[in-house]
Amino acid sequence: MSQVTTATPQASPPKGWQQRIRESRLGTVLVLAVTAAIVMGGAYLVQRPTATATATTGAGGTTATNVVAGDGPAPKIGSPAQGFTATTTDGKQVSLSSYKGQSVWLTFGASWCAACVAEAPDIQAAYQKFKSKGVVVLAVSISEDSATVKDYANRVGLTFPMIADPDTTIASLYRVYGIPAHFFIDKAGVLQSTKTGGLSTEQMDTALTEVSR
Repeated sequence: MSQVTTATPQASPPKGWQQRIRESRLGTVLVLAVTAAIVMGGAYLVQRPTATATATTGAGGTTATNVVAGDGPAPKIGSPAQGFTATTTDGKQVSLSSYKGQSVWLTFGASWCAACVAEAPDIQAAYQKFKSKGVVVLAVSISEDSATVKDYANRVGLTFPMIADPDTTIASLYRVYGIPAHFFIDKAGVLQSTKTGGLSTEQMDTALTEVSR
């Protein structure tokens, strides 16, 4: 008598915890909560008088962030934006004050943030569209080192300046409690509008048109 053997279906390999979190609504809430906890912890350091962040070193000895941030009030629409000095992933030192006379889109995100990754191509497209009007995009990536941010920018094809903010110093200065977060600053250095959460292309165009007049 022949023996019949029934194959046992192979179970699909379990999804990694990062994939499961990103695919669930609860995961999105969890990511925002973790972001808020990280930034709120850093906010204490920034809000102390004469708070100064020391330089940190990423992989390969590359300077990740070199930020000098004093104490001050929370960002307020219609008031000058908080100044800071930082080092981009390309090793260039930038100061917000050096961009007076140009419009600045200060955007906070991270390569581990699904919503940030999703809108990155639209930010790049908007940058290409408005840079001839003097618009500057400064992208601050929180809780990541310079090497990670640079690798992400190269893979996605982002050409605007990227700043690593591993200790959330700049994010704390701007009271960023969820990402993506966007701050639109006019040519006089005055904050004109803010938005927490992903932006549509229409919202990007409207905000950039307003600050580039």
